[in-house]
Amino acid sequence: MKRILVALATFAAFSVQAQTLQVAATPVPHAEILEFLKPTLVKQGVTLEVKVFTDYVQPNIQVAEGRLDANFFQHQPYLDEFNASKGTKLVSVAGVHVEPFGAYSSKIKDLSELKDGAQVAIPNDATNGGRALLLLQTAGVLTLKPEAGITATARDIADNPKKLRIRELEAATLPRVLNQVDLALINTNYALEAGLNPMEDALVIEGADSPYVNILVTRDNNQQADAIKKLVNALKTEEVKTFILEKYQGAVVPAF
Repeated sequence: MKRILVALATFAAFSVQAQTLQVAATPVPHAEILEFLKPTLVKQGVTLEVKVFTDYVQPNIQVAEGRLDANFFQHQPYLDEFNASKGTKLVSVAGVHVEPFGAYSSKIKDLSELKDGAQVAIPNDATNGGRALLLLQTAGVLTLKPEAGITATARDIADNPKKLRIRELEAATLPRVLNQVDLALINTNYALEAGLNPMEDALVIEGADSPYVNILVTRDNNQQADAIKKLVNALKTEEVKTFILEKYQGAVVPAF
C-alpha cells in the first residue's frame, strides 16, 4: 500500500508539473528541428505540440491572439515589420539558425544568361522582397537607390540595365512558378520543401554571415514562461547544432 501511495504521489506531482507548449512552424526546417527536440522536452515535463503552417501571417496572428504559445519561422526584420504594421507585441526569445536566401532558375545556369526583359519573381512581403533585391544588387544584376534598405521594393531600383520585370508573389508560391519565370528568389525553407538543394541549385546565395537569423517568437508577456525558457535552452544545445549541420549540409546554418 505504501508503494502504491508513493507511486500515486509521484504521478500526481508529475501531472501538476507537466506542461503543453503549442508552437507554430513552417515545415522545413523549423518543424523538423522542433520534432527533434520533443524527447528532450518530455524529460523536462514539457509536451511540445508542433502546428505546421505554410504561410508567414497566421503563425504571428495566432500567437498574438493567444491561440498558440510561440512560433518559429521568421527573422527579426520580418517580425519588426509585422509588429509595426499589425500593432502586435511579439518578441524574439532565441536566434536559432540562418537560411541563406537564394536565386533559382529552371531556364538558365548563370545570372549572366538573363535576357533583356526577363521575369524575376520575388517575395511580396516587405522584408523578404527587400532581401531579394539586395541579393540581386550584390550579384551585380541591378542597383538600388542609396537610401533603399531592407524593405526595398521594385520602386527603389535605380539602375536596371536588363530591364528585368519584377513580379512580387506570395513567398510560398515561388517554387511552383519557377518554370513560369526566368528567375525566382526563394526562401530556403520553401526551396527545401520543393526539393531544391540551395548549395547546388542556387545561382547565387547569401553567405553564412547573413543578418537574417531565424528566431523563436512569443508574446512579450509570455517570454518568461517556464516552458518557453525550457524550449529556448533546448534549441541552444550542441545536439541541435549537430542535427542542423548533419541534416542540412550547409543549406541551414546554426546561429549559436
